Amino acid sequence: MTKKLLGIDLNNETENDILEKIEKYIKNPKGVFHVVSVNPENMVIAHKSKVFKRIVNTAQIRIVDGFGIVAAGQILGKHVGPRLTGVDLMEKLLNIASERRIRVVLIGGRGNLAEEIANCYNRAQSEANFIGLQGIKDIRKPTAKEEKEVLSIVADYKPRLLFVAFGSPFQELWINKNRALLQGIVTMGVGGGFDFLSRRIRRAPKLLRVLGLEWLFRLILQPWRLKRQATRLSYFIWLVVKERFSKNY
Repeated sequence: MTKKLLGIDLNNETENDILEKIEKYIKNPKGVFHVVSVNPENMVIAHKSKVFKRIVNTAQIRIVDGFGIVAAGQILGKHVGPRLTGVDLMEKLLNIASERRIRVVLIGGRGNLAEEIANCYNRAQSEANFIGLQGIKDIRKPTAKEEKEVLSIVADYKPRLLFVAFGSPFQELWINKNRALLQGIVTMGVGGGFDFLSRRIRRAPKLLRVLGLEWLFRLILQPWRLKRQATRLSYFIWLVVKERFSKNY
């Protein structure tokens, strides 16, 4: 079941429902299965880019990753959620993969972070089924050689789960561009998720997460994000206010 908010269809389902859908696909993979984490920042990107909006709306699952999305839904009289962060969903899927020996590929992140995470999971089990790749050094200027090497490894390994940490919208655009080569794989863009998973960057205390203030905690740890977030969040607020007082509301 989905609910439309500011032109984006959001999965209005519980975490268990979403996990059940993904596990069902892993057991019987057909076509492409794309999971997108929707937050105020990439909702603004979707509003400005028809291509990105189409990619998001054609994804098989669009999770509500961001308190701002839930708040906007309340203001506009649309219950969306419950909230499920991309980091939490990724961690649960990685744990399931580790327990059931499901093949996983992690691409991107800073330096060799993807490889470190893969090695960490592999050490915890008798059979290694995780691969980590830096993949592409500069996703804004990917080389043909980098693309070929990454896709060749994915094709040879045949993972059931693929996590891409290029940052939004680049990770979603990359997944969509290569969708014909990613058949039978659950693909998910995770932004800075590898940083949190590896504990290189602390996650907000649980209370702050429950209160929807994780974004503020992250901003304190990464003040360089302020300008970008301020620009996009102010635009997001404008979109919500505009929708609230539109004739169609």
